[in-house]
Amino acid sequence: MKTKIHLALLAFTMASFASCTDVLDQIPSDRYTDAVVWNDETLILQHLAQLYAYTPVMVQDCPASASTWNGATLNRDDNSWGVWMGQSEQIEGSTRSLEMADECKYNFGAQTDFNQLKRYGYQVNDTYFQWWGNAYYQIRNLNNFMDQMDKSTLQNKEELKGEARFLRAFCYFAMVKRYGGVPLVTAVQAIDADSTVLYLARSSEKQCYDFIIDECEQAARVLPARQETGRASKWAAYALESRASLFAGSIAQWGQQQLDGLLGFAPADANKYYRICVDACNKIMESGNFSLYNQDADKVTNYRNIFLKKDNSESIMAWRHTGPSWMAGGTGLWSWDMCECPRPNVWGVGNYHCPYLDFVELFECVDGTPGKLEFDPNKSYTMAELFGNRDPRLAANVWTNGTPWPNGVGGVCFGQDHVDMHRGIMKPNGVVESSRFGSYKGIGAIGDQLARVVEYSLLNTGFGVRKYLDDDADVQSWFCTSTTDYQIFRYAEILLNQAEAAFELGDNAVALRNVNQIRSRAGIVQLAGITRDQLRHERTIELCFENHRYWDLRRWRTAEQVLSTSHQGLTYILDPSSLLDAKDKIIPGATPKFYLRVVEYIDGANETPVFPAKNYYWPVGNARIAQNPNLVENPGYAN
Repeated sequence: MKTKIHLALLAFTMASFASCTDVLDQIPSDRYTDAVVWNDETLILQHLAQLYAYTPVMVQDCPASASTWNGATLNRDDNSWGVWMGQSEQIEGSTRSLEMADECKYNFGAQTDFNQLKRYGYQVNDTYFQWWGNAYYQIRNLNNFMDQMDKSTLQNKEELKGEARFLRAFCYFAMVKRYGGVPLVTAVQAIDADSTVLYLARSSEKQCYDFIIDECEQAARVLPARQETGRASKWAAYALESRASLFAGSIAQWGQQQLDGLLGFAPADANKYYRICVDACNKIMESGNFSLYNQDADKVTNYRNIFLKKDNSESIMAWRHTGPSWMAGGTGLWSWDMCECPRPNVWGVGNYHCPYLDFVELFECVDGTPGKLEFDPNKSYTMAELFGNRDPRLAANVWTNGTPWPNGVGGVCFGQDHVDMHRGIMKPNGVVESSRFGSYKGIGAIGDQLARVVEYSLLNTGFGVRKYLDDDADVQSWFCTSTTDYQIFRYAEILLNQAEAAFELGDNAVALRNVNQIRSRAGIVQLAGITRDQLRHERTIELCFENHRYWDLRRWRTAEQVLSTSHQGLTYILDPSSLLDAKDKIIPGATPKFYLRVVEYIDGANETPVFPAKNYYWPVGNARIAQNPNLVENPGYAN
């Protein structure tokens, strides 16, 4: 029976494969036999483009809440809120780890699955955020591609095989960081094969990490040093190796062996993996191809442009976005702009995720002193007094009251083109007017940004996510047209990976050098010495909202403490006296001041998140074990 390759119209089409699209115009059918595909370089490249698109974990996580492929058209997962496998819709994918970590809350009520996860931890038959069924579907395709390249007469077949090997390593890395050891399937399994071939036992966590590292090494040997945006290069392979080996070293150092070695490492293995990480980072750094982006005099602008300027010196590998898509309910390939931006947008809301006050307070002052917000509740403050002396990365990563926003509707407080997030106005008698349509002396009680929030009685932290926001994106159009690339690997991560690994090996000088390079670029005072806490803090700040934090807390084995605590928000209450003259007339251009109120339990009344120790490894699940009796469940999930 001939194998047929299904070539869907891709949700993700890389610029490097643009020339292949003519084939879809010329051939009306969307199904091709082996004989056609594997003897046509154009179709091979188109199929490889699809394999990239079907590896959504390259943006750190799955593109939806669940991922067990059920064979439906285009591999749609009916448990995933209508999101299709193979499209890069970051809102229903990588942003989920922002909610699961201590960075953000979801603004518009409770996303049921993730709210339950945050409150009670991951349970045995939970399915959201997984990467198992779709992973093995993708791995089968990658194994087949590699087999076909072995038979191919193409001159560049080893490079193409190297790209598939890189994608396979990424799939397995996404699995091992969730479940620990998983079955390693490295060849195409025939549907009628013996059960010993089809129903594999789990390899150990150590075997999986060793396999991933070896895959990266093999890929790096054949991949080109320079590659089109969106495709894996030699340096992308080393970047994945550095990330995976850092995970392995951390788990060896901070975790424990369980299930007779199926999970965890011997503690003595830690240094081996840290050295692999340091070496992989050195190869990237010594190549001379990358550097920290540092082209703009204004530090806030400079940091923002790391993510807005395509193909800049810091980008090692990026997920290319080229335009809108009909998938994901019309939100487009890159809906971050539309969902995370301040009002107005096509939904009339924006502000999909709200950074917690306690996370915002992690950003230091420029002189290195702690960023804890100290204030007198009986005194009003300007925004500059509150946040004017902070690490510039705060303003680059977070928007809040008074942040410039083009095309904003503005209001009395800041004029046009700024965010207005005040929620209440303090009258002279000390009473706060906070009704939706309330006012005082012609000044509205509710800032425009919070109008819908108040309308629906939602809990807002007072902050929004600014990273990746393109001020010029057309967020008023239902088909969002932003083409901002998503950074899969960037040079700052490599510096931080090496810094952490070097520190754990006792080389504080390298750790301090790397961290200070990043702090200098950011515009914050350099450190005189380095501690583990300082190193982890710098990683948290520099890589915030890039879907590292949740996984970092898990590999450090600190999630039990950090993710089992309630969070805070901030309410700005306008002081009308800062805007009115003696005759209660609004003073044009006056600088508004605000009273502050900290909102406890911002996720919900008396709700405190919980991270159970068993969640360092997610469950394999009853259904999978019923299908394959050779699978062993992870500790803590037995019925």
